[in-house]
Amino acid sequence: MSRKYLPFVELLFIAQGHTQPIKLHEANPHYYLFNNRPTILITSAEHYGAVVNKDFDYVPYLDALKSYGLNYTRIYAGAMFEPQGKFIKGNPLGPKPWSLVVPWARSDQPGYLFGGNKFDLDKWDPAYFARLKDFIAKAGERGIVVEICFFNAQYSDSWLISPLYYENNVQDVGKCDYQDAQTMKHADLARRESAYVAKITQEVNSYDNVILEMCDEAPDIGFPPTPLAEAGAWVDHLTEVVTNAERNLPKKHLVAAQVEGPVGGPLDLSGRPNVSVIITQYVWQAGFQMGGMRALELEYGHNKPIEFNETDWYPVWYKGDAVADSRVEAWEFIVGGGGSFNHLNGRFTAEDPAGKTPDNAQILSALRNLREFMYSFDFLKMGPDRTFVVSGVPSGVFCRGISETGKQYALYHHHSEYKPGSQSSYVVTPGSYVDNLLFNLPAGAYKADWVDPASGKVLGTETFIHQGGDRIFHTPEHAVDVALRIKRA
Repeated sequence: MSRKYLPFVELLFIAQGHTQPIKLHEANPHYYLFNNRPTILITSAEHYGAVVNKDFDYVPYLDALKSYGLNYTRIYAGAMFEPQGKFIKGNPLGPKPWSLVVPWARSDQPGYLFGGNKFDLDKWDPAYFARLKDFIAKAGERGIVVEICFFNAQYSDSWLISPLYYENNVQDVGKCDYQDAQTMKHADLARRESAYVAKITQEVNSYDNVILEMCDEAPDIGFPPTPLAEAGAWVDHLTEVVTNAERNLPKKHLVAAQVEGPVGGPLDLSGRPNVSVIITQYVWQAGFQMGGMRALELEYGHNKPIEFNETDWYPVWYKGDAVADSRVEAWEFIVGGGGSFNHLNGRFTAEDPAGKTPDNAQILSALRNLREFMYSFDFLKMGPDRTFVVSGVPSGVFCRGISETGKQYALYHHHSEYKPGSQSSYVVTPGSYVDNLLFNLPAGAYKADWVDPASGKVLGTETFIHQGGDRIFHTPEHAVDVALRIKRA
């Protein structure tokens, strides 16, 4: 077949419905193939309540993401939501009682602890699935991938309002405390949880813009927390539920699981063949949760995307300059080799689903700049490289990069420290900095661009012929952070 006819054949193939869900890119499985394009997922997203909270108008929210070139969002599917106003004012995951919609239908029996009739776990609510599918479809129209997270660890207060708690359903299922709610210890509850996962997996099978995530911070809540072995066995079981649910369905979706506890431990499923995306949260470590930067160093060898899918909650959990704190963690992770990043953003609320505030515009712009910076490379040919910077990185600087040796180099560094008493986020240390970095590059002709991550502007450009070996690069003056793009001329 002549090459000139391939585009028409490809279009016909798509038109006939033979599109593929987002998958790992064969050329470099640390990244994705989505809509036939190499893809990195980058976003700043609402707090996971867009579907379960009927007051949240998700169309302006999705439009806002698209307007900044962001291509990813994350939702909770309904087994766990939070009391109204918990943690932060306007929390989308804390709907008003009459605005809640979940997968299970209501019964005719009053007594739901959050208001209204109890749930019938034998019946599904068509209104929920219509809203879920509409959300996914509208996200897909805007080129946005939806990560569906089935569960979060239950809190003592969230478990009491879950449909799976025994006082809230007519089947009397879920007679346990919240630390045991997501283990294999209660067969009747585990069966209902499995049915919920299978049902959602089946209902969304036709959509290409879906990733299926098992559970957020499975053992992290409670005193004492759920034992890692018990939580790990339950999460592992859920991955099998998804695999079995899709076995005879047309499409197979990426399965994501979070790393918690020790590398290779019961809640590190990164090496499992049915787990495709390695989930991390926060910068380095938070409780049991492995942070994104740490995973780049410890889990990259699995040849799967590493995802940093929850940050500190903007703006209330950051210290100092929350806008800059948010920017530096996103840039360091993605320029360091991460495959997907989600900034948890409290500016998206039911009252303002588009998050139209000046500070949020700065957050979203910095992520757009990051996307444009990364897409200026042939990033499929690049991988983490901490060797081309030989010396000159000052104390108090975090620095990461990727490269295709001798052809293209991406570097990002920022002046920051960990948040006091935690390694969940950074606190930037603004100043007036000029750093002298010693690089080692093969011989060749190169072009180097210094980029301001906040504005996206090129601060300086240099074209040079290098004989091979060491060369000093002087950064432009910067207050917090700077990025460098080097390409062989």
